[in-house]
Amino acid sequence: MNIFEAIVLGLLQGLTEFLPVSSSGHLEIGKVLFELDKGKNFYFTVAVHGATVLSTLVVFRKELLQLIRGVFKFRMNEETIYILKILVSMIPIAIVGFLFREQVEALYNGNMLFIGLMLIVTSLLLAAGHFSARRERSIGYLDAFLIGIAQAIAVIPGISRSGATISTGMTLGNRKDELAKFSFLMVLIPILGANFLELFSTTDKATSGISPVVLIAGSLAAFIAGYAACRWMISIVRKSKMIWFAAYCFLVGLLTIFFL
Repeated sequence: MNIFEAIVLGLLQGLTEFLPVSSSGHLEIGKVLFELDKGKNFYFTVAVHGATVLSTLVVFRKELLQLIRGVFKFRMNEETIYILKILVSMIPIAIVGFLFREQVEALYNGNMLFIGLMLIVTSLLLAAGHFSARRERSIGYLDAFLIGIAQAIAVIPGISRSGATISTGMTLGNRKDELAKFSFLMVLIPILGANFLELFSTTDKATSGISPVVLIAGSLAAFIAGYAACRWMISIVRKSKMIWFAAYCFLVGLLTIFFL
């Protein structure tokens, strides 16, 4: 992998991690186009995911500090309740990660037909969220669990995590100004946990000659793109502009099926 490929894939990861278009699907497409082997780029994958997590921490730094202060007051306040909802939302993804990890990894095999079909599924999810009833209520514990199920389903390449979780919340009638924040915060621990699990459990961590400069270039690109996409996505959800991404995913899905 050279610097140009690292920057392109880093930008792709950063943008698509937060925009509802499936980062996993786009990265699989990018690796096919660049003829890259995922197994030979282990540390690059970990690095760009870490960079996108860092961009989320920067965007929501004030909210995170407020949550931490509230939790360490050791009483049942708004911050503690919010953290409990985040933990409830993580139950489905934890079950999938511990019990079905090998089955999920087997799906990342460069099957463009499958990824194209899943991008079309993402399109349908986004359309369903866009045209759902416009109720406005806070995210409850049951809502958090259902949104967590959507996040667990989104481990499938081509299914957008942010698209699935936010569309589910919109269908449930949750407040749009809460959904983007909840969707991005609920994924922090699962991504970090998955990266640490990969680092300590994977025996073949070949870098295929990837230099530190390439890793830094890809990570920096992922951080900048992730920061911009995260802030943009918050505005998109508030303005209910998800339907445009539904059209985009549908088009990319068709192109992937017929041309890749």
